[in-house]
Amino acid sequence: MATIIRIEQVSKSFVHGDQELAVLTNVNLQIEQGSFVVMVGPSGCGKSTLLNAVAGLVPTTSGMIYYNNSPMINPRLEVGYLTQKDTLMPWRNVEHNIAMPLEIRGIQKNERQQITGELIQKVGLKGFEKHYPRELSGGMLRRASLARMLSTAPDTLLMDEPFGALDAQLRLELQNELLNLWSGSGKTVLFVTHDIEEAIVLGDRVVVLGLRGRIILDEYINLPRPRDAAQIRFRPEFAQVHHYLWNALMDARTQQEVSA
Repeated sequence: MATIIRIEQVSKSFVHGDQELAVLTNVNLQIEQGSFVVMVGPSGCGKSTLLNAVAGLVPTTSGMIYYNNSPMINPRLEVGYLTQKDTLMPWRNVEHNIAMPLEIRGIQKNERQQITGELIQKVGLKGFEKHYPRELSGGMLRRASLARMLSTAPDTLLMDEPFGALDAQLRLELQNELLNLWSGSGKTVLFVTHDIEEAIVLGDRVVVLGLRGRIILDEYINLPRPRDAAQIRFRPEFAQVHHYLWNALMDARTQQEVSA
């Protein structure tokens, strides 16, 4: 498969007062088109910063990020981004929140309604179209946010711990929803999490990040698809991969402790 995202020698520093804090140092990574890649690592290793840079939201200090061979220096229409926190507009109901990106692009009302209706059905929100964010559960808020991201049919999905605040059962449900939406779509997914089990359930490939974005491990996950988020955990291969990734994550945490 062709490479869709290319990260070359990327470093990022933030300045606080008279101090410069290096968050990423010389990160190199390639993401293949149509793949589902998960980045995992301890808090503070630069996962979210790297994802923000890939989204074109944060400029790199040095190095370059390329999307489809073009420099990624600003957000692009073909790249969708789902953040950790819900960003739904509280004064808009579910239907109008999902339709908002289409309105901004000038899509006609009839077409907006058709696209929105199909997405509401896909993410399991049928019957909640007229509800406002304050009337929704955490899982419904995530479903609505996911539908809004998908409304403009982006080719690539960037997701920053989108299910981290949900309980275990809801996480399983939404992991399966995401897998079903992605399967056969040809879309590329770059997904950030701190949860090794979630990484194995979802990914074709898991990248473990250590201190300042250093890649500790880049592992292909040879588990069969389609996957059931609840059942795949009981396969013996799952336990083997989990052990391997856990050791890599412990190495990453050790690096942080030594440098602290």
